[in-house]
Amino acid sequence: MHGPASSGWLLVALCAVTGTYCLARMRSGAEGQRSAAGGEALMGFGMAAMAVPAAVFTPPSWAWPVYAAVFGAAGVHALWAARAGAHHLHHLVGAAAMVYMSLVMAGSPAHAHGRGGSGVPLLTGALLLYFAGYVLLTGVRLVPVAAVAGGGGPARWGDRPELARACRLSMGIAMVAMLLTL
Repeated sequence: MHGPASSGWLLVALCAVTGTYCLARMRSGAEGQRSAAGGEALMGFGMAAMAVPAAVFTPPSWAWPVYAAVFGAAGVHALWAARAGAHHLHHLVGAAAMVYMSLVMAGSPAHAHGRGGSGVPLLTGALLLYFAGYVLLTGVRLVPVAAVAGGGGPARWGDRPELARACRLSMGIAMVAMLLTL
């Protein structure tokens, strides 16, 4: 993504730590936690790779279509998983946003993003609205879980719902930041 290097590195760190925690959640005893955590880990690491500042590393031209294919496959998997639960639809939107960003990056010359003067494209604006709403809703939902989580003894890292929500919240914030720099 293009923008200041310091914010790019902060996004890389946030997304990599989130992806790492999601990998730890894959060891959870709950099947629902494990299946969702795999897709979220892929999303976290993919976002970290895309957020590396362009001044440091510009991916080769073939990398963007590969990103689009990987996240397209993740979107198909999320669509298939949505049969079991509607919460997978958010994964579908996230994967679609990653495909969209990959295609925009593939079709644009280096450092040209955000300088067109034509305003925010309609799809970018819709994704920004979705993820901003998601961030606000997830943040509100996070507060009550943290307040009542202390009742039943120590939970394993992968089984703590407030950490899973914080993970999703951080990826939502990162997605908003990435869409803004597109």
